[in-house]
Amino acid sequence: MTIDQELLDILACPKCKGPVQLENGGHFLACHSCRLKYRIEDDIPVMLIDEAEEF
Repeated sequence: MTIDQELLDILACPKCKGPVQLENGGHFLACHSCRLKYRIEDDIPVMLIDEAEEF
């Protein structure tokens, strides 16, 4: 299962409030402005700045 497009439309990067995009076949959400990626666990995005990884 993947994240619904409606949810993607309302999700924003918690750091810059910019848009996030589904990347790597649905394994994480990426903010290209901050160059951070947020993992997805059990179809739930972990949108915590402290948990994000740089790319």
